[in-house]
Amino acid sequence: MFQSIRYKLIEFFLIFIVTPISFTIDFPFWIKGIIALTGFVYIIYVLLKIQKNKFRIAKNINWSRFFRDTLIKLVGIAFITIALVYFLDKASLFKVLINKPLMWLVLLFVYSAFSVYPQELIFRTFYFQRYENLFQNKKLFIFINAVVFSLAHLFFRNTLVIALTFFGGLLFAFTYKKTKSTLLVSIEHAIYGCWLFTVGMGEMLGFPS
Repeated sequence: MFQSIRYKLIEFFLIFIVTPISFTIDFPFWIKGIIALTGFVYIIYVLLKIQKNKFRIAKNINWSRFFRDTLIKLVGIAFITIALVYFLDKASLFKVLINKPLMWLVLLFVYSAFSVYPQELIFRTFYFQRYENLFQNKKLFIFINAVVFSLAHLFFRNTLVIALTFFGGLLFAFTYKKTKSTLLVSIEHAIYGCWLFTVGMGEMLGFPS
């Protein structure tokens, strides 16, 4: 049952379309929390029991190449985002880093440890393992991954956030496709996310400021 095409399509629709769109509707936060937690528990169950994941760190990771590629992309992202914050909201440029460095450090840790990895389990590990064999066109498969990743941020009601998360979804999808490593794509996600908070875009992405 769990592996049938029909079941997977329904599963995909409920998790990646219905749930994020429903979170844009005003209803009690605790109900949204129960929905999100239930969905996450289901995803972990499927990864462990159906997909037979072991969650072990691969031994053949090319760490130097990974960090080199990530740094190159980070430099480009830094130039673009500094310019964006400078022209759109100059007062926010490096605001938290300068004014509240302790809060900056704490939030970087909390975000990296408790937000990034669950996101990558859902949007890369689960998504790729469950649905990749349903797509002959792999470029379309990656494009849809970026779309559903941006949909998950609809509740921010911010067009720039949707655009940023779509672009980020493409980067993370390509990284996961190349490495098949949840750890590596989580590190990359954490680096870029921490940079966005540092440069002054944290408030629009849900970080306290």
